[in-house]
Amino acid sequence: MLQCFYPREYLDSAYVIDFEKMYESGFRGIIFDIDNTLVPHGLPADERAAALFERLKKVGYKVTMLSNNKEPRVKMFCDEVDAPYIYKAGKPNPDKYKMAMRNMGTDEKSTLFVGDQIFTDIWGANRAGIYSILVKPIHPKEEIQIVLKRYLERIVLCCYRRYTKKMEEKDGWK
Repeated sequence: MLQCFYPREYLDSAYVIDFEKMYESGFRGIIFDIDNTLVPHGLPADERAAALFERLKKVGYKVTMLSNNKEPRVKMFCDEVDAPYIYKAGKPNPDKYKMAMRNMGTDEKSTLFVGDQIFTDIWGANRAGIYSILVKPIHPKEEIQIVLKRYLERIVLCCYRRYTKKMEEKDGWK
């Protein structure tokens, strides 16, 4: 029942993903959430984010930022990392995920999504058929509506951990 919310992977940070290995396995495009995935909420790109995007370009990835935020906030970040973006995306609606793939020239099998929220980021990526990676939020300070959703996310994550453990024991899943 809750499996539609489960990420394919759950990691500590977007900065620990082995993007080179993912590229070798056929991924060519990455769609990122911004706030609390790459930088704390509302902040511009920092050195770590800029270095990540330089690395991704050298590997050969196409990237797109997908945010429910308004354009000024999204543009501020994307100008710093020289990346295209889609703002007011309406996540979890899969339409803008699909638009991002079209813009990058990728498809569901060659696209990764990285985000920090289950009910917007991951659910939307899953609905679009994209390999989803959930990362832990970078900073604990969040808007009240997100704080409230985090309580429900804990329930989903508890079920997810039981599910992945069961699948690993059953047939070496993951």
